[in-house]
Amino acid sequence: MKLSEAQLVGDLPDIFNAAQDLLAHNIENHPDKVAIIDERGSCTYAELMVRVQQMADAFHRLGVRRDQRVLLSLLDTRDFPTVFLGAIWAGIVPVPLNTLLTTDDYQWILSNSGAVAVFVTSDLAEKWEPVAASEPHVQFVSSEGGPWTDLEALLAEATPQEEPADTHRDDVAFWLYTSGSTGRPKGAMHLQGSMRLSANLYGIGTVGFRRDDVVLSIAKQFFAYGLGNALSFPFAAGATVVHFRGRATPAEISDVMLRHQVSILGGVPTFFAGWLAHPDCPDRTALPALRLALSAGEALPPHLASAFKDRFGADVLDGLGSTEMLHIFVSQRPGEVRLGCTGRVIDGYQVRLVDDEGRDVAPGDMGNLQVSGPTTAIGYWRNREKSVQTFRGAWTVTGDNYVIDKDGWLTYAGRADDMLKVGGIYVSPIEVEEALASHPDVLEAAVVGDVDADDLIKPRAYVVLHNGVEATEDMRDALQAYVKERLAPYKYPRWIDFVADLPKTATGKIQRFRLRCGQAAA
Repeated sequence: MKLSEAQLVGDLPDIFNAAQDLLAHNIENHPDKVAIIDERGSCTYAELMVRVQQMADAFHRLGVRRDQRVLLSLLDTRDFPTVFLGAIWAGIVPVPLNTLLTTDDYQWILSNSGAVAVFVTSDLAEKWEPVAASEPHVQFVSSEGGPWTDLEALLAEATPQEEPADTHRDDVAFWLYTSGSTGRPKGAMHLQGSMRLSANLYGIGTVGFRRDDVVLSIAKQFFAYGLGNALSFPFAAGATVVHFRGRATPAEISDVMLRHQVSILGGVPTFFAGWLAHPDCPDRTALPALRLALSAGEALPPHLASAFKDRFGADVLDGLGSTEMLHIFVSQRPGEVRLGCTGRVIDGYQVRLVDDEGRDVAPGDMGNLQVSGPTTAIGYWRNREKSVQTFRGAWTVTGDNYVIDKDGWLTYAGRADDMLKVGGIYVSPIEVEEALASHPDVLEAAVVGDVDADDLIKPRAYVVLHNGVEATEDMRDALQAYVKERLAPYKYPRWIDFVADLPKTATGKIQRFRLRCGQAAA
């Protein structure tokens, strides 16, 4: 699908409702096409539209007013887009939440957001019950059973609200809370036009989502990455999305992929590593529909991209995005993959690399990445200090270090706070991790700084070996020698700890701060 120049630059009408935008064109063109497949079966675009319009009326019946916030603690079923898009249709602000948080986290977010209603999948009700008991003024609604008002009963009693709220393209449409790895999470506020723009610029304009695609996202819809992969991109393209509500184990994902012949898979490097190493992982003869995969969250190691291409005959498009930018803004392209690189800036965005003093760095030199584009959040809710630090005029600070070459290809060099200075020279932990992970006996690795007997910083590696490989001193020596053969000698890990798992966020990002604190799995 070729986009016009107007679409690429974001020429949206003043009165613009994101929910109407994603659904109306599907109703006009193919109302009976399957929009969602979940454990309950199929849901067509016409059926989804009715649910969304019923949800808008249900909000009014609950007394939720325009511009108020509602929290979504929902697993990936049709109920997520029903509530999320139903809120936007009604001019209400939905706030999806990580379903892996604690009761204390939920209590804090509820207080911070000032939300007036919470929607909870039954599996998560136990975490929310103490919160509900302490907040009697907040309305709670249950999805798929639970102790509160039943969502399906609300929908059944509602009259579809056929006309959406007359929101402006620059009104706040929804919030996404950041992961909070460096403190309490921050609520990034996104606009009505942002989902359409990210779909035009990346989902359709770069990746090429099509009407005939069947899409599966490993990342859940409460993440910015999953929200694009499993909601805004397939709906913008008129595709079908498969919702998987459970934990994405290799065996279960293989089964889902085969049953529904998924054509686009959105994943993270950790998932791809485990899936490709699992005996249930199919190949291209069993899964001929698979034409493309997407990867984000952490830099994709070259050996994983190569292994995926060898198995399926399809590319994995590495990409860089953030909650603050809503989705990916640097990416590989179909048929234009350079292993070891994150990609090039996608149309509609700009990036720059600066040093610690804010000066532009030369091509080939490492710098702090900043990005500018039309999908930037307008700030963090009730957090002026962090907003000022992150959103600097037209530029958003990513916290990532990158190198860009003369042709515009960007290579990841680690988080700014993860960089090591060894012997006065900066060392990227990513580079050492990729060298270790390319060894045939290594499943994955993480590298942090540690101090030697002279109180000097040196790399320490935490390594997960493939099943059946024994963690011995000989293996440790072999891995150190292997890295020395591939990198400058000062970069090799002075210590290697063999662990069963690496600590990660729910999105699959390695939590190096926990490794620095000695919180690795034994």
